[in-house]
Amino acid sequence: MVETSRRRFMTTAAAASAAAALGLPLQARAEAYPDKPVRVIVPFPAGGTTDVVARLTLQKLGELMGQSFIVDNKGGANGVIGTDLAARAAPDGYTLLLNTAGAQTLSPVIYKTQYEALASFEPIAHLCDVGFVVIARKDLPANNMQELIGLAKQGKSLSASSGSSMISLITEQFKKVVGAPGIINAQYKGTSPQMQAVVAGEVDFSFDSFASVEMIRAGKVKALAVLLPQRAESFPQVPTMAEAGVEGMNFSSWSGLLAPKGTPKEIVSLLAQQMDKVMQMPDVLAKLKTYNYVPRRGTPQEFGRLIASDNERWKRIVKETNFKIE
Repeated sequence: MVETSRRRFMTTAAAASAAAALGLPLQARAEAYPDKPVRVIVPFPAGGTTDVVARLTLQKLGELMGQSFIVDNKGGANGVIGTDLAARAAPDGYTLLLNTAGAQTLSPVIYKTQYEALASFEPIAHLCDVGFVVIARKDLPANNMQELIGLAKQGKSLSASSGSSMISLITEQFKKVVGAPGIINAQYKGTSPQMQAVVAGEVDFSFDSFASVEMIRAGKVKALAVLLPQRAESFPQVPTMAEAGVEGMNFSSWSGLLAPKGTPKEIVSLLAQQMDKVMQMPDVLAKLKTYNYVPRRGTPQEFGRLIASDNERWKRIVKETNFKIE
């Protein structure tokens, strides 16, 4: 039985190689996919929002497709390094990208990236939307947003950590909205280090993408407000920014799966179909809910339209706010 399975695998792999060599239809090659482990680049360090979503969904995807989907964390430069690496990878379906709205659609606006938001990639699946929570170090003499703003306006030296281009922009927008230009926007190499900086007391507060859920529950940081239309189910006692009297802070992100431009459409379609099944699994939905992430489903075409729309929105916001990365 084992030998029979081995022969079947070898035959399939050989057929795929022959199809590529002989220029056979892409459908023939896609039928053998995947016949080896798939590398999925996450352009942020382990432990952050994107990494959490990646490890949860890719394990399930691997189980469905009978092959390993291996997370490869390539953090740095607000996600630009890993995203660029994915854009330049061979478009054969064996290197994918699990990215956020910030690195995918905002970074090309504020950096001179080698990749473009949509033209460099094949959208596969929009997985979930991600809101933000304002967290503060546990010994900060502020227990709500108004007290935090009061400290800033009193001229107290305050610092905020940013681990992505989007969170950096959110922080700069907050400084303008509340009239506190003296807040220091400290840059970190991902959302996990950004959150850990608050836990360690290196900075005073941060706009966190709910990677800090367990830290909040353990009392290692304080939650002051959420950037959501309504209160988060996990922390119903924490007000929204609007309830806290802070307007003009309507920001959210998303996580999604992409492939390098030119990846065969059959492979993109297959991955989209299988990931759609993953996003209907009760245990996946329950886990996402614990982080207040909103699961999404849709076609690659719909995901592509979202990317294009976000990219245009960021171009407008960056121009309006004159936002720059120092």
